[in-house]
Amino acid sequence: MNLEELRRKWESEEAHAFKGWDFSYIKDRWNSEDLPWDYSMIVLSFLKNKDKLLDMGTGGGEFVLTLKHPYALTYVTEAYPPNVKLCKEKLEPLGITVKQVYEDYKLPLKDKSFDIVINRHESFDYCEVNRILKKGGYFITQQVGGKNNYDLSCSLIDNFKPQFPNHTLENNVDNLVKHGFKILKSDEAFTPIYFYDVGALVYFAKIIQWEFPGFSVDTCFDNLRRLQKIIDVKKVIQGTEHRFLIVAQKI
Repeated sequence: MNLEELRRKWESEEAHAFKGWDFSYIKDRWNSEDLPWDYSMIVLSFLKNKDKLLDMGTGGGEFVLTLKHPYALTYVTEAYPPNVKLCKEKLEPLGITVKQVYEDYKLPLKDKSFDIVINRHESFDYCEVNRILKKGGYFITQQVGGKNNYDLSCSLIDNFKPQFPNHTLENNVDNLVKHGFKILKSDEAFTPIYFYDVGALVYFAKIIQWEFPGFSVDTCFDNLRRLQKIIDVKKVIQGTEHRFLIVAQKI
């Protein structure tokens, strides 16, 4: 395949529509190793049938639906307008309450409303989480750490500097303790992520804009060509994911 054919192929991947938080379009073209914990099982171990539940940054509601929690007791927040629309179409008819958010520090939710707040890969404000939780309530979060995909970002973006270098397990634990929580569990992991063709990485990088700032096939074409040479030889491009987990209880 010549350079112009590669460019057209990658531009097609770049332009492909993305909905919710669903990467099924590149299924079998990428993979990542399992984390040493099971976020879903941890949530379910704390979640009781009568609890009022909030899922922060629900995306398209994919995860919260797997919990099978009573819909009338389930609330979700989402900031990205296309995902808000998707949630209103998919979740509201079930009886789940959908709230659009614009700022982490100003959630459209009442004080001391929830028994459990879960958050998978969404930003949050420590004071707001404390405000909306009942006393003794749980905050369970799995976060994408500040070093996530650092090696891949450097390979695509010249002079790359991470946007959230201080987003670490240690800093988040410290801040939660300062804001009225006790830590029940915490863990951190660095695990490999694999891409088996450059087009899959193009699709991924276009979506995760905060890790690949300014990315486009046009601006990063030379770097994409270098990655293609790696794929030609090794059949894979490898990066490193950074995740951490915190289970905290409001004192």
